[in-house]
Parts: sequence; C-alpha cells; structure tokens
Amino acid sequence: MTQSSPLTQRRIFLFWLPLAATWLMMSVEGPFLAAIIARLSSPEYNLAAFGVAFSLALLAEAPVIMMMSAAIALVTDRASYLRLRAFTHALNAAVTLALGFLLLPPVFDFVGRTLIGLPDEVAERTWLALLVLLPWPATIGFRRFYQGVLIGHGQTRRVAYGTIVRLVTMSTVALLLARLSEFEGAMIGAAALSAGVTAEALASRVMASQAVRSLMAQASADTSETLKYAEIVRFYTPLALTTVLALGVHPLVTFFVGHGRLALESLAVLPVVNSLVFVFRSLGLAYQEVGIALMGDHGENFVPLRRFAWSLGLVVVAGLGLIAWTPLGRIWFELISGLSPELAQFALVPSKILVLIPGLAVLLSFQRAVLVHAKRTMPVTAATIIEVVGIVSVLSVGIFVLDTVGVVAAALALLVGRLGANTYLAPILGDSHSSNKS
Repeated sequence: MTQSSPLTQRRIFLFWLPLAATWLMMSVEGPFLAAIIARLSSPEYNLAAFGVAFSLALLAEAPVIMMMSAAIALVTDRASYLRLRAFTHALNAAVTLALGFLLLPPVFDFVGRTLIGLPDEVAERTWLALLVLLPWPATIGFRRFYQGVLIGHGQTRRVAYGTIVRLVTMSTVALLLARLSEFEGAMIGAAALSAGVTAEALASRVMASQAVRSLMAQASADTSETLKYAEIVRFYTPLALTTVLALGVHPLVTFFVGHGRLALESLAVLPVVNSLVFVFRSLGLAYQEVGIALMGDHGENFVPLRRFAWSLGLVVVAGLGLIAWTPLGRIWFELISGLSPELAQFALVPSKILVLIPGLAVLLSFQRAVLVHAKRTMPVTAATIIEVVGIVSVLSVGIFVLDTVGVVAAALALLVGRLGANTYLAPILGDSHSSNKS
C-alpha cells in the first residue's frame, strides 16, 4: 500500500485502530470463556483441560497464521490471488489432517497422558474439547487469507466488523450452552470458539467480495512476473515455521508446568494469566500487518512507523502494569475471571513477571514487519528459534533443577525467550531498512 503523502502518526493510528480493535476483541474471548468455565462444575479440571486443548489447537493452527501477512505482501493481481488462494486451501487441508491424527486415541494418549502428564480427569476433557476444535485451524486459515486481502485494499474496518460477528456468535453460543446444556466447561469453551471463528470466516469472505472482484479484473502486465508456487513456498515456509515454533511453545510450556510443583493449580491459572496478558499483547500483534502495509515501496515510512511502535509499547506495558502491580489484580482475577481467592493470589506473581511482554510484542511485530516487507523471512524464523531455545532452557532449569512453581517458571521463561528474540533482530532491522531504501 503506497502512501502519496508523508505518513503521520494520526494516519498510522487510524489505519492501526481497526486492526487493534480486532485483536482486542479477540483477546476478550479468553477471559470471557475462562470466567464462564470457572463458574461451572469442576472448574479446576475444566480450566486446565480447556487451556491444554486450546494450546494444542493453536499448534495445529500455527502454519496458517501468517497467511494474512502473506496476502498483504504477495496478492497484487488475479494470478497472485488465485495461486495464493489455492496454496491456502492446500495448507488448510494439511493442518486439519494433522489435528485429526492427534485425536486418534493412541496418539492422544501418548501426547496427553505420557508426554504432558495430564491426570485422567483433565485428559478426557481435553480430548473432547479438542475434537470440537477440529474445524478451527482450517477456518482460521481461510479467514486470515481474506483478511489479508481486505487489509491490502485498505479496508481495515471490515476486518473489525468480522471480529464483531465472531464475538457475538461466540458469546451467544457460550451463554446458551452454559445455561441450557449439560456440557462441561471445557467443551462449552471449545464449541463457542469454533462457532465464533466459523461465523467470522464467512463474514470476511462476504466483505472481501469487492476486493476480490477488483483483483480478478487485474491481469498481470508481465507474465514473467506472475507469482509462482515455488516463490510462495520460499516466501511462506520460514513464516510458517516461525509460527509453528512460536505456538508450539504453548504445549511445551504446558508439558513443563504439568511436571512442576503445584501442577494442577498452575495449569488452572495459566490460561487465565495468558488471557490477561494477551489483552495488552494483542494491541502489538496488530502492528505487524500495519508495518507491512504502510512501510512504502522503498521503506520510506520506517521512521514514523518506528516512532509509533515505541509509543504503543510504552502504553501497553503501563496498562498491564496497572493491573498486575496494584489491587486491580485481585479484582480482575476474583471478580472478573471468577477465580477463588487462593487461585487469584496464585496468579498474581506470573502476571507481574510478564508485564514487559506486551511492549516486547510491539517491538517484535515491527521488527518482523520490516523483514517481511523486505522479503527477508529467514531471520524471522531464526529469532523464533532463539526464543524457543531460551524458553525451554529456563523451564528445564526452573522445573527440574530449582523445583520452581510451574506457572512462575513459565512466566520467567517466556520473558527471557522473548528478550532473546528481540535482541537478535535489533541489528538486522538496520540492515533491512537500508536495503529497503536502496
């Protein structure tokens, strides 16, 4: 998306705001569903099962997450639209088959009971919730492809409208099932998520119709420049690997926490703490697509985009800190999330440790945006490898050597890993910015 005039902070804000609202609305899902589950029967078992099922579903979804960024960067005409769409469909089929394989009872027993070490009460509920989440990965891939098309055409508000459809559907299904069905909390949460994202995917396709018609009318001026499948694979493979590694951290963290001290309490509060952090982290996640779309053909908007990133990072760190480090934390965890006073107190320490994560998420989104815009996707993967190695190293020492409480070790590991990724990408940013301008 080329800018015809200097990029101001106001223009960045107005472009970012609908995307931030989209992520912010999605971030409400976790606390909302956790609050419902916490108020139903067997809350500790169901909160733990829902958290594990969601982590595994996120891992299955990982290869399609970057489809939004790919659509923004690669879809410019009829040929590129059709080829990336076909690539998306193939990828969606593959991730669905992978999740279905995990659901085979012998495979799930090995992963859930043997590797993660889930108690029987949690493992059974996790399998049922994961079964309900089977449509989730492909639906996400379909949605993110068309959201990328919308963003590439400057229609960021329509992305937010789709998320409103998702939230209304999700909350309606959750409340109706909680009131009228005999399902347990973990299944209710999974059903609500699946219904919501399906509705959003359909809405995104409908709203992208105008943009699709515009693309279908644009023939490539030079057939030698037509996007090839090999180019898509080269561009997208590092991005897919990045999200597989990043989201693979969730079940890895669950594995370590399940073997740590106070495992059940840690598994119960982990999704609640993650949901709170995600509320503020989500505002930074939206910035990656903003950076890709607004950077300019030659990276001329790097400086104003960097300035906005620093401002946004300070705001989100202050926001989470206001909750984690003040009495608002007890209000959030007890009154809003529905945790018992004991579990609420248990959740405060990891929340305080993770205060810097939202700001680091803004920085990482901007760093990735510069690299993706420059078509340099390999360093993005390398940074994620560094992050995962840092997380696993800290968790290994914290759980198996120092016998740290599971959720506390997880929080420390996530912070150290993210700092490693940001630090690695810091010098690369300057090189990519220079190559963009040249």
